[in-house]
Amino acid sequence: MFKSIENVIILTDMDGTFLPSTKIASQGNLEAVKRFQQAGGRFSIATGRALQASQIYFDTIPVNFPAVLCNGGLVYDIKARQDLMNVYLPESAFNITKRILDDNQDIGCEIILLNELYVPQMNEKEREHNIICKITPVLAPIEDTPKNWYKVLFADEEERINRLEQYVAQQNFCGVDFVRSSEHYLEILPKNISKGSAVSFLKEKFGGEKCQVVCVGDYYNDLEMLKTADIAVCPSNAVDEVKNVCDIVLDKSCDQDAIAELINIILCKSQAL
Repeated sequence: MFKSIENVIILTDMDGTFLPSTKIASQGNLEAVKRFQQAGGRFSIATGRALQASQIYFDTIPVNFPAVLCNGGLVYDIKARQDLMNVYLPESAFNITKRILDDNQDIGCEIILLNELYVPQMNEKEREHNIICKITPVLAPIEDTPKNWYKVLFADEEERINRLEQYVAQQNFCGVDFVRSSEHYLEILPKNISKGSAVSFLKEKFGGEKCQVVCVGDYYNDLEMLKTADIAVCPSNAVDEVKNVCDIVLDKSCDQDAIAELINIILCKSQAL
């Protein structure tokens, strides 16, 4: 199933896949990534997190390939500190977001730009999300938010996000996509932009015919990436819809070093060639 290690690229989701529930990268996963890279493999992340919320991990997670951020809106070369691809929400996202906030005044909301995160509407789940991501947001009305939005994230308890998802479906908003990235989060993304579109960009730019892209994810916002991958993988804690599209469902969960399990499989299979 796996080619020689130097042709293998692993792109993994962070929360719920590479990171355990503590949000602290495990020693088992970190050591496995180093072994994979020493054998010639390339490793990076594909996350819904913004650059600010991901950068805090780059000093500890060894990454030697461009990263996918903002659920596909940004492809970023970590070593060169250079963005390779940017896709922003259309200007119509302002009116869509304002309408949603006007009609759902208790929902938390954040707007992601390259180096800042604006919060026009705060609630407990949004505050918790800022703490998890270790970001100090700019609290400002939506009218005061600068242009070039990568995505908008709404945060609340699961039941309320379920209702928000139903509300959005009834509005028939055009020109953007909505994706559920957690039981607590619903996001607005540019039309047809996803982790999958970013993986396609990376395969075309850096892949080549011999390249084998292995993508790992656990949730609905990972589906397009997994469908685009040469080999799709998920941890045991993945939702059923994700498991159904994967070539490999790992025995271990994100809290049990699932990425280390995958790397051990790749190293063993490639050595057997």
